[in-house]
Order: sequence, then C-alpha cells, then structure tokens
Amino acid sequence: MTDTTATPRQHDVQCLSPSGLHRIAYTEWGDPTNPRVLVCVHGLTRSGRDFDRFAAAMADNYRVVCPDVAGRGLSSWLADPRGYGVAQYVADMVTLIARLNVEQVDWFGTSMGGLIGMALGGLPGTPIRRMLLNDIGPHIEPASLERIGQYVGRDERFATLQDGVDNAALLAASFGPLSAEEWREINTPLLQEVEGQWRYRYDPRIAEPFKAITPEQNEEGEKFLWRSLAAFQGPVLVVRGALSDLLSRETVAKMVETGRDVSGVEIPNVGHAPAFLADDQIAIGRRFFDVKASAGS
Repeated sequence: MTDTTATPRQHDVQCLSPSGLHRIAYTEWGDPTNPRVLVCVHGLTRSGRDFDRFAAAMADNYRVVCPDVAGRGLSSWLADPRGYGVAQYVADMVTLIARLNVEQVDWFGTSMGGLIGMALGGLPGTPIRRMLLNDIGPHIEPASLERIGQYVGRDERFATLQDGVDNAALLAASFGPLSAEEWREINTPLLQEVEGQWRYRYDPRIAEPFKAITPEQNEEGEKFLWRSLAAFQGPVLVVRGALSDLLSRETVAKMVETGRDVSGVEIPNVGHAPAFLADDQIAIGRRFFDVKASAGS
C-alpha cells in the first residue's frame, strides 16, 4: 500500500469576505486522521510551500496544514484589496480550522503568519494551543517596513523561471545563506507563467492597504498585538534571526517579560526570517512542538 502521508495533498476551502466568496488553498502533510494539527502560515509575499521541508519533518507526529493566505499562492485574490489585512486573514484561518474538524491546533507563523497567530491566539476561546513566532512580534522596526515597501506590489515580469527564482532570492536574501537548490525549492511555487513570461502569483494589490496604513493605525495595531500576546495562555517560542532588521532583541525581551509563557531563541547568521530548511533550525521546531508538546499531553 502506498504511504499517502509522506507526500503533500492539495486542498482548498471556501471563505467569506465583505466583497464575496474566495478560496483558500492549503497543502496538507501527514496522517489526515491525526488529531494533532500544526498550522504553518507564511510571510507577506510568500506561500505555504515555504514549509514543505519543515512539514515533511513534522509529519511523523502531526497533520501539518500549510495555507496560502488570500491573494497568494493558489488562493483566490480578493475582489476588494482593502480586505488584505489581519482581520480577514484571521477569519479565513477560523474557517480553515473548522474544515479540519479539530478543536485545537498548534501554530507556526513566519512574519505575517505570526501576526495572524498572535491576533487569533489572543481571542477568547482561541483554538491555538501553542505557538512559534518566526522573527515577528507586536513591534515591527520602521526600517524593515520601509524596506518591504520598496518591493511589495511591484508587478515584475521575467523571461525565465530561473530569472524569477533569482529575483525572489535577492528580495529574501536575509533568509540566510541558502543553496541554489534551496532557493529554487522555496521560490518556484511563488511564480507562474503567463503569456510566455514569468510573474509572481501574489496579487500586487496586497501593497495597497500595506502602504496606506497611517502611523496612528500602526500604533493601535501594535497595542492590540501586545494585548493579544499577553492574553494567550499557551507556550510561545519567539525565534529571531540574529541579523533581523524587523524584530529587535529589545522586542523579544519585552515579549518574554510580558507574555504568560514566552521564551526566545536566536539563530546566528540569519536575518528576517529564518527559512527553517536547515536541520538545526528544523530541530528547534521539533523540540518546541514535539518533545515539549508530547511531554505535556
């Protein structure tokens, strides 16, 4: 009999926004009947396929679910770009978790995926049990927002797939010293061929609400996330790239101090955000989700 748990399965779920219905695509690894579910959510312009290697490593103990957030990957683009924000993403994740038919999930959130996790984790009755935040916290350094704003939403075209892979690697250079094969592994799913040219799959309009946010809105959003983190009752591991321009050591220290059960770890020679392709990085996730979770079950 073929072991179907060793290979990814592609699914989607229908979700609702004020402007209509849209599909959220997700990749699933591991035993589909396993009640232990790990949801892995990617960063701003990435896709759920960033987690293929990590998901495969976790699939022995978890049913691992890696969604493409609305407007990215194989998921639908929203009819109204004003919907591209944490509130809609949280609503979509609640629908996804309902589809998975489990009461609780564990959460791995990279950058934007961590913002979604904090927002959902702070709600009364949250389904999140424990959470790994990959190079993200309630406070985001302004310099990193400026850097991201320089490239997000640019509708670039490439003559070849490799040109697109190389461009995505340039934008994500702070992920760490990845090999050419690793860049191709995580960047190929970000691209699609359209009329003989290669383009990013994500909706360029995700940049509109990102660039329209005011300093006052940023401040209110940060306050909300600090409250959410303080309200979350499960264990939290904050992973920081030692060279990160987005998550400061001071923010990590404040998260550890103000959260209920927050610890931190720093990965050397990596910026924003650790890719979790290397064995030592994957081991960090396995220790937090497998060993500690099993001991506490």
